[in-house]
Amino acid sequence: MSNELVISGICVAPSVVAMIVTQAAERVEGVASVGENAIASSLISVFTSRPVNDEPAVESEVVDGKLHVVVRLSVFYGYPFTKLAEDVRMAIANAVSGQMGVEVGAVNVCIDNLVFPKE
Repeated sequence: MSNELVISGICVAPSVVAMIVTQAAERVEGVASVGENAIASSLISVFTSRPVNDEPAVESEVVDGKLHVVVRLSVFYGYPFTKLAEDVRMAIANAVSGQMGVEVGAVNVCIDNLVFPKE
């Protein structure tokens, strides 16, 4: 990906798209966070053999004039993944089209972490 996304005659920084996507996704019930908690991930990698996920929380690119997004989530236990992913897709598509005025071609949701409630 380049430093700027060119779509519908405008140039947008990927970080701007990431902010819009993050805000939309974090408002969906069942989403704990976009990406993994950096402090928690670091502690887990220190005390276990589990590697830290170094992929960006939000990736975006323009394909055939439409915005394609990949978002990585930490989600709360107890929310069915398929319903949660659909809610996240809709929230992101609505936020991007509302804020940027561009068509969203795809929103791929990756669930990278499951958060259990404290008992």
